Amino acid sequence: MPAKSGEAAIVVKIGTSSITDARGVISEAAIAKLCTEVAGLHQRGERVVIVTSGAIAAGLPALGMSDDPPTDAPTLQAISAVGQSRLLRVYDDALGRNGLVGGQVLLAPLDFVDRKQYLHARQTLSRLLDLRVVPVVNENDAIADDEVRFGDNDRLAALVAHLVGASLLVLLTDIPGLLTADPRLDSNASLIDEIVEVDQALEAVAGRSGNPRGSGGMASKLAAAKIAAWSGVRAVIAAADRPGVLDEAVAGVAGVGTIVRPRDRRLSARKLWIAFAVGASGTVVVDDGARSALVDRPTSLLPAGVIGVEGSFDADDAVEIAGTDGRVFAKGLVRHPAARIKEWAGLRTSALPPDVAHEVVHRDDLVVLP
Repeated sequence: MPAKSGEAAIVVKIGTSSITDARGVISEAAIAKLCTEVAGLHQRGERVVIVTSGAIAAGLPALGMSDDPPTDAPTLQAISAVGQSRLLRVYDDALGRNGLVGGQVLLAPLDFVDRKQYLHARQTLSRLLDLRVVPVVNENDAIADDEVRFGDNDRLAALVAHLVGASLLVLLTDIPGLLTADPRLDSNASLIDEIVEVDQALEAVAGRSGNPRGSGGMASKLAAAKIAAWSGVRAVIAAADRPGVLDEAVAGVAGVGTIVRPRDRRLSARKLWIAFAVGASGTVVVDDGARSALVDRPTSLLPAGVIGVEGSFDADDAVEIAGTDGRVFAKGLVRHPAARIKEWAGLRTSALPPDVAHEVVHRDDLVVLP
């Protein structure tokens, strides 16, 4: 029976290293465990989205390339095309054994950058959830532009969590959560149970993954949890092989992994999209007065506060905004190309042409970063 539209969902992301065995082959047992736990949530009325990696891992054996995997992008994209259907078949079988129906959804960054595509993606996912289908989401690797891609599925999962209005994002990995140190180097490393605010110190603690089969790492998962927090979504980073991990993550059981609290102040869909879904094409450097104005009150960036422009970009591109110390403190969509902003840098509004927009970045298109 279809569920009521608008109910919050749970987004569960699992990486390649957690669904493959020591040889790098897809582990049907690992996917079966995940799907059985998803079924348990469904039985209690929860709506669940799975974000999965593993298309390349599923394609390599089919093409006889497991022993000597290629590294060039075109071949990897071809392998993912072969592997995606095989990966989904494993999910379909595992979900079916639990009385559930899966539905494949392949997303690309442009689905979050283009507003119309964003709304289409949200509509599709919402309807699948209403029908009690479990969407199985992956990046559309087979045709993704190598210059415009998520790179790993952690950030994709966080953006999907915002897209569907999730109450929880669970990032499943092959270690218990964020640790105080790299356990390969420090035997005394311990679990960080809860994070109130993701800051630079924590980002420094989060090292890279030690598993060559995964494209992300703990730094990637912490970045995804940060995106979720800015969306008002609680995030949990936990071990995929932990028994009952999804039940415990939903219940907020202490020690299930690293719990990242949502922020009290949430970004709107548009500003989250600007902050995290659109790559920056350049940097606009501003003076101290402009920085204070942008940080302390909702205002637009005007040419008078600009002291430098780095990179080549066009109107409506995303840019980072940095202070005189070079530190980036905001991000936004520019209303003019780089050449015009350079020409106007330092000029007051009265000195600008009257028939064009005077803002470099309008306050509606600007996000101040912590």
